[in-house]
Amino acid sequence: MTLYHIGFSKQDLGNNLPQLALLSGEPERSRYLAETFLQNSRLLSDYRGLNSYLGYLSNGKPVLVATSGMGAPSLSIVVNELVQVGIKQIIRIGTCGSIQPHVQVGSIVISQGALCRQGAANDIAPLEYPAVADPFLTVALVETAQKLNIPYHLGITASVDTFYEGQERQESSANPNLQAWLLGITQQYRNLNILNYEMEAGTLFKMGSVYGFAAACVCGVVAQRTQAEDIILKDKDLAVNRAIQVAVAVDC
Repeated sequence: MTLYHIGFSKQDLGNNLPQLALLSGEPERSRYLAETFLQNSRLLSDYRGLNSYLGYLSNGKPVLVATSGMGAPSLSIVVNELVQVGIKQIIRIGTCGSIQPHVQVGSIVISQGALCRQGAANDIAPLEYPAVADPFLTVALVETAQKLNIPYHLGITASVDTFYEGQERQESSANPNLQAWLLGITQQYRNLNILNYEMEAGTLFKMGSVYGFAAACVCGVVAQRTQAEDIILKDKDLAVNRAIQVAVAVDC
């Protein structure tokens, strides 16, 4: 049966079923990953812009590349359907904004857990349910980054639902008037040794624990929120490529 949102079925994956999915928010990143880093990749579906590809790593292992869209609600739909076609491991390859001065643009953040401020996650499990990455897959990402000599940081991520208000953006937002409880939230998170902001990992981690698959997240740092609100576009490709290199080389 073809899954409604991802646009393909388990039967479309052939006899050598992939266990691993590499998940990106951008369809362009998914296409780039599949065409550049995988062998014999083929498009499974581009329905709703949720591009999915089947390809093979250099060791012949099949891997699914899928697009989650922006934010946790979209990701939750895609991940649910990926599990239905047999996926057992999901690595999110994303972008993020640093909130610590030592986490520089161009490096990568490997999330061991998330402060999860996401409505979609609350439909999966209670608010107090821990949003933690699979420890074995996370260690494998760290070891791969070390082997590739890619600058990385391991720690806690803040997963929030909105790019502007939720990440305390005022100067670059159409709405500079934040709710009172959001004023100073970035400094509070910095004091808690949280490394970065992004918008999907917390829900992915809760889904992994509840559904029974291994979830991990590696993000390229594209903004330094201790200095400015802007995305540093000139360094985005470097950061994203580093995150992809680690994800495709991981031994899992």
